[in-house]
Amino acid sequence: MADVLALTDRLEAELPAMLAEHQQIVAALGDLMFAAKAEKKPKYAHFAERPISHARTEEEVLYPAALLVGRYLKLRHGK
Repeated sequence: MADVLALTDRLEAELPAMLAEHQQIVAALGDLMFAAKAEKKPKYAHFAERPISHARTEEEVLYPAALLVGRYLKLRHGK
């Protein structure tokens, strides 16, 4: 249990920096997608779309769920 709580604490502490990195990566991938579409290279555009979607899933689902579980466990176990 202590390991899980330590990981969720670490995620919470590092989340702002991770989200900032995601913004930079997504912006670069957006540029790649735009260029690929302009060059009529759908494979490359699709390549850029996948990590953008992955980042969105992490930001909107996985990270909040992990933080919620950590907070729940802290409350449940009085930590």
